[in-house]
Amino acid sequence: MKKLSAIAALLFITVSANSAFARDQISIVGSSTVYPFAITVAEKFGQEQGFKSPVIESTGSGGGLKMFCGGLGTTSPDVANASRAIKQKEIDTCTKNGITPIEYLIGYDGITLSNKKSGPDFVLTKEQIWRAVAAQVLIDGQWVENPYQKWSDIDPSLPDIKIDIMIPPTTSGTRDAFVELIMHSACKKLGMSKKEYKENCTAVRTKGTFVVQMGENDNLIIQKLQDDDRRLGVFGFSFLDQNRDQVKATAIDGVLPEFETIADGSYTVSRPLYFYLKKEHIGIIPGLQEYADFFMSDKFLGDEGVLYDQGLIAVQK
Repeated sequence: MKKLSAIAALLFITVSANSAFARDQISIVGSSTVYPFAITVAEKFGQEQGFKSPVIESTGSGGGLKMFCGGLGTTSPDVANASRAIKQKEIDTCTKNGITPIEYLIGYDGITLSNKKSGPDFVLTKEQIWRAVAAQVLIDGQWVENPYQKWSDIDPSLPDIKIDIMIPPTTSGTRDAFVELIMHSACKKLGMSKKEYKENCTAVRTKGTFVVQMGENDNLIIQKLQDDDRRLGVFGFSFLDQNRDQVKATAIDGVLPEFETIADGSYTVSRPLYFYLKKEHIGIIPGLQEYADFFMSDKFLGDEGVLYDQGLIAVQK
């Protein structure tokens, strides 16, 4: 495996050296949640560090890591942003292709279920949310196709309005976290084994318009919420925090997502945020290691750092 990595790295160096112009900008892909934080860092990096500003594409965590682990060379990205940890199968792909990902934990973000500011106040449990979005639900000990059409069908105390939730695509780390932290968590609490809840509590309903899968643009979800104040959308806390004039959050299991509740763990629908650096590109792509060090500096992740104002609960150093 070391031999494969060395050959791949040598090929990359050779290709770069023979190019009329080796790529002189960092290429970044990945999470739509990390995207606004990375944009801020990239702009400051270009202004202050003597390198070109990195080029960043919002592809979703899964899509970004697929590209990142796909190979070495100037046509492959140098950094992958992710709103979840890299999976073992992704590490295996990286290793197969001679890539060593270096992990940087930047902080934490809550997964929110939000609606238009003028809409009703939602207070939901994880189980109620699971019953609203799941393809199949457990009723009287039997797995059945989801029959719920209104929130009040799930619980008479809930609003007598149609279930209407927008969720991210399967390539999104936010979607992964939503499934794990809400759907799997709810089923686990009902006493299901890991095998059972993974098999039965992962798929979301596709029939009707109760659950709508959106693209990677979280801002589009916020825009769509303005069309109907009874509609809910799933996105990261940072987008809620930056758009409080337009949207408000649902309390989940009695707790609202705030800086304090995410940081102290009382808001349990939260996840870590990362970026991954391609070790083999360090020293070849100008400014790559410098970018990582700049991102991890107190300027951005320290107490009251720049990214705090954008809704990032920074990792404690």
